[in-house]
Amino acid sequence: MKTLHTIQLIIICLMGMHAGCGQEASPPSSSPEGLVVRYSTLSSKIRGLDPMDIGDTTSSAIGGNIFDCLYQYHYLKRPYQLIPNLAAAMPTVSEDSLTYTIPIRDDVVFFDDECFKATSGKGRGLTAADFIYAWKRIANIKNVSKNWWIFDGRIVGFDEFREYTKTIKDKADVDYSKPVEGLVALNDHLLQIKLKKPWPQLQFMLAHLPTAPVPHEAVNHYGEEILNHPVGTGPFILEDWKRGSKIILSRNPTFRDERYPSEGEPGDKEAGLLTDAGKRLPLIDRAEFLVIQEDQPRWLKFMAGDLDVAGIPKDSFDKVINTNRQLTPEMLAKGIILTKYQTPLTLWYGINMEDPILGTNLPLRRAMNLALNRKEYIKLFANDRAIPARGILPAMFGDFNPELVSPYINYDPQKAKQLLVEAQRIHGGPLPTITMTMGGTDSTARQIGQYLTRTYKAVGLNFQVEYMDWPTSQDKVKNKSAQIYAMGWYADYPDSENFLLLFYGPNGSPGPNNMNYKNAEFDELFEQMGTMPSSPERKALVQKMEQMVIEDLPCILTSHPIAFALHYNWALNRKPHVFGEGHLKYGNIDVERRHKAKTG
Repeated sequence: MKTLHTIQLIIICLMGMHAGCGQEASPPSSSPEGLVVRYSTLSSKIRGLDPMDIGDTTSSAIGGNIFDCLYQYHYLKRPYQLIPNLAAAMPTVSEDSLTYTIPIRDDVVFFDDECFKATSGKGRGLTAADFIYAWKRIANIKNVSKNWWIFDGRIVGFDEFREYTKTIKDKADVDYSKPVEGLVALNDHLLQIKLKKPWPQLQFMLAHLPTAPVPHEAVNHYGEEILNHPVGTGPFILEDWKRGSKIILSRNPTFRDERYPSEGEPGDKEAGLLTDAGKRLPLIDRAEFLVIQEDQPRWLKFMAGDLDVAGIPKDSFDKVINTNRQLTPEMLAKGIILTKYQTPLTLWYGINMEDPILGTNLPLRRAMNLALNRKEYIKLFANDRAIPARGILPAMFGDFNPELVSPYINYDPQKAKQLLVEAQRIHGGPLPTITMTMGGTDSTARQIGQYLTRTYKAVGLNFQVEYMDWPTSQDKVKNKSAQIYAMGWYADYPDSENFLLLFYGPNGSPGPNNMNYKNAEFDELFEQMGTMPSSPERKALVQKMEQMVIEDLPCILTSHPIAFALHYNWALNRKPHVFGEGHLKYGNIDVERRHKAKTG
């Protein structure tokens, strides 16, 4: 699950991360500083780096390079293809589709860390039991993990384990050795999962960051501070973290033998994407991430060559992109490359349906939708780098319905005023001020807040915005104390289920349904759809559920962004990759070209 706030520029900056940049480590660079990639895609603070708690793009951008999952997406092939990662092979599935047997690689070790007291700090080998332990942490209700939705109602005996944790006073006393019938380590390197009913999307979940293994030694040693001390098996180690300032990842010296892909799709070789074929990963020595909340300082550092990748600030867009939506000659002369691509992303303003004002007043929600001029909004804050959202599914999804109809997503301020009269009648008097929670304090966030305040004032609705940092806003949404909030969803996997689960009643906060939307018919169809493979019948169910959401309006849809990602020609192996995390290991740097460009 990757939640996002609705400031398009920040999201598009994040897109640069997705474009990508065994015991024996690949040889380090001969450069005095090593091969270093410099980013500033962190426009807000990191919430934490515990997979159990990760559910937003900012934390995933870092955590995905520290932790590994059983499976990953091939970096170059399209359509997106799952391949083994920590698993030694794809799972063996029983004829009834209920039992998955997964072999685990025997050459994977956790980072060296002081938590491994039995081995004097040397990281121990990964076992099948590490996955079961990590997933039980998610199930432990005392941990209030936002990722229980992954397993809820899916695995034999797992819901019962969660119920057991409710009976324990202190979460530290939960017995993680308590058996679960559907999660069994057949031996150290063979994991078995038994499902209650078919779940074709399980393999996607096993490539999703929250299912990464975590060693019990680290949790026991660091306790609550495990958020700040990630111990994984991935290609990079957290070297330094100055909150609100920077994060540095360095090469994991004990990373297993993984190689850059030797095949891709037509055009990859010509684009230079196979130059490093067969080389040991990761290719770089270090990655530096700066937290720069304001657009212009971030942009100036990129233009000076101090950052390798960037998005385009809205106020600089016309100086960078010409009328043909291509880079200007000045940008091309600097060796800057533009990549444009669709994203699996929908932005909205989520409404807490448990709020006594908004949740019980459909005319009010309709009025707020009609009052927003989406085309103007996208032009002002995203330079037309987005498509107005008519539904919750982006166009790149196979179940996308281009004929989706809703009378409440068009701009109609007069109709909004009429609906507010009805909304006041339902409320029983004048409507109180509506307060929106904005997870951002930079100038763009404040400009958006001012725009929305004016928009709703123009139709007669009092509206105000409270600004706070991203982690604090997430906590407020998670605790159901936000009335309406700026957010969105960047898909974790290429299936419509990943968007529809946001509206499934049992997934309410702290789960991914942070709008706390409840519709019994929707829930029934969602459960039916979850057992079905891709088919015309399943597509019809998906579109029916999406229509229900559009009619109930638990959010104010805004847009589906189009990424305009920039990088210098010295940042190599950059191919848009919109699913999964951990693409940093594929990136490379032409140190000589960068040095020559900066020194003239």
